[in-house]
Amino acid sequence: MLKFDNPGDRVYIAAHRGACGGNIPCNTLLAYDIAVRQGADIIELDVSKSADGELFCFHPGMEPVMYSDPALISEIPADRAAERRLRNCDRTETRYAAPKLDEAFELLKGRCIIAIDKFWMNMAEIGKAVRAHGLESQVLCKLPADEAAIRRARGAAPGLALLPLAHGKDTVCLGLAEAYPEISGVEVIFAEETDPVASDAYISAAHRAGLALWCNSIIYDEKSVLAAGHSDDASLSEGPEKGWGWLCGKGFDIIQTDWTAELRRYLDAGIRAAEK
Repeated sequence: MLKFDNPGDRVYIAAHRGACGGNIPCNTLLAYDIAVRQGADIIELDVSKSADGELFCFHPGMEPVMYSDPALISEIPADRAAERRLRNCDRTETRYAAPKLDEAFELLKGRCIIAIDKFWMNMAEIGKAVRAHGLESQVLCKLPADEAAIRRARGAAPGLALLPLAHGKDTVCLGLAEAYPEISGVEVIFAEETDPVASDAYISAAHRAGLALWCNSIIYDEKSVLAAGHSDDASLSEGPEKGWGWLCGKGFDIIQTDWTAELRRYLDAGIRAAEK
């Protein structure tokens, strides 16, 4: 089971759906590979299931954006899902397809931590795939911060590390950490700096409990504030201290970004400066 050693001691970079842009769509094998080569410690995969039960790396509901054919993966068989081609940033068709989860697992095996988003939608099937590839110590599974969901994950996919998601405040995870050692960390969303999950007291308590804290500098919708404005956009337009630097200074252990190379450059510069 994946556990983070000494939370609070370092910052991990999580690449949101890989490193994409230009002609390379997100959630493709090439996007994942590029992100690892750019310095990502964690690759986040979204998972969808075809009508006949195959697991694909694709964000559910994004079919109208990513394909010329808007049919949902959940509505079509695996062979049709595998042959469809994704659009690039100009919405023209590419040669790239949404990979099967098995393909992504083989690509990333031994190279990085793999975070599974939408895990709660297909717990047993994803757990079976993780075990088939021998990735039990490499995978982190996202799910709601709810004891019933955590208990269900323990039964459906035993032995996998869990990352519950807490919005604004956490009334569940810290209290359950001892009873459920599967909880390796907490993903926190906070619209304001004053939200409880962004407080020094909460961060310190999580670290004392051995939990790593995942925050998000990504912006997927400007109406949804994920880290009180300390975003990729702020980091790149106003300077990294406005975004990534603030998150690092607070003590968050994992920053999910769409700009892996830039965040890696910033973190490495800080490490070199500290060593002088």
